[in-house]
Amino acid sequence: MENDKLKYLIAGTGGVGGSIAAFLSLAGKDVTCIARGEHLAAIREHGLLLHSDLKGEHALKINASTAEEFQGKADVIFVCVKGYSVDSITELIKRAAHEHTVVIPILNVYGTGPRIQRLVPDVTVLDGCIYIVGFLSDKGEVTQMGKIFRIVYGAHKGTTPPEGMLKTVQNDLQESGIKAEISSDIKRDTFVKWSFISAMAITGAYYDVPMGEVQKPGKVRDTFIGLSRESAALGKKLGIVFKEDMIEYNLKVVDKLAPESTASMQKDLAKGHESEVQGLLFDMISEAEKQGIETPTYRMVSEKFKK
Repeated sequence: MENDKLKYLIAGTGGVGGSIAAFLSLAGKDVTCIARGEHLAAIREHGLLLHSDLKGEHALKINASTAEEFQGKADVIFVCVKGYSVDSITELIKRAAHEHTVVIPILNVYGTGPRIQRLVPDVTVLDGCIYIVGFLSDKGEVTQMGKIFRIVYGAHKGTTPPEGMLKTVQNDLQESGIKAEISSDIKRDTFVKWSFISAMAITGAYYDVPMGEVQKPGKVRDTFIGLSRESAALGKKLGIVFKEDMIEYNLKVVDKLAPESTASMQKDLAKGHESEVQGLLFDMISEAEKQGIETPTYRMVSEKFKK
């Protein structure tokens, strides 16, 4: 595995998947994107256009196809679809995987790795999360904002990836300019990401403001803190041992974001598209309810998003 070039398949070429694909491609890695419709047509015609604060402006010729058309095999499959679309890529994973393939889900919702593992029991599925402000700015066009681009991934208890594979992926990502960490406790790290993105996306969407408003003292920031406190209490109840205080951690991350940035859930809601409000808001409330954790801030904001 060390000497061969890994073949990467990016399932879902939105802001996150498109940014991963573009950075890998710029570093000369073997990448294929899964996309559809006008977005796919634009990538095929003009290449994938990247506007990046870290890498500048690029038009990248990248292999791209629909999930149904893809015929090859991949060593690493990054799953970057939205939480509500996970079931739709099961057939692709089954078809594209060989015996040493690893699947790395990079989603905002919690518990995705185990969920995909149940759907494809014969494939090695890890779990992962990402810290990035990345979004589709047009058909075939991805924008990456700010200086943060970090992927954390690792194996669940009882999952044994092929020897050396996690390190090889880490090397490829780092050579591509992406901070990559192999997690010793991926359950904790994906919960930490869920806690953060939930508080960030919901606060932004509830007040309809960019992150600059969360960075200032006042009502908006207090809501973010309240949401962070409640999810931290849930994490503790689930037996997750945090490395640092969750509220301080969430504030530290949000304060580093570009002030004009917004979460993808907020963008989707504004456009009337399907959004991750179920996984980021209502799943948090129902999990807390199961564990007997009070969530007054979550309940307050949820009133706005009930259909």
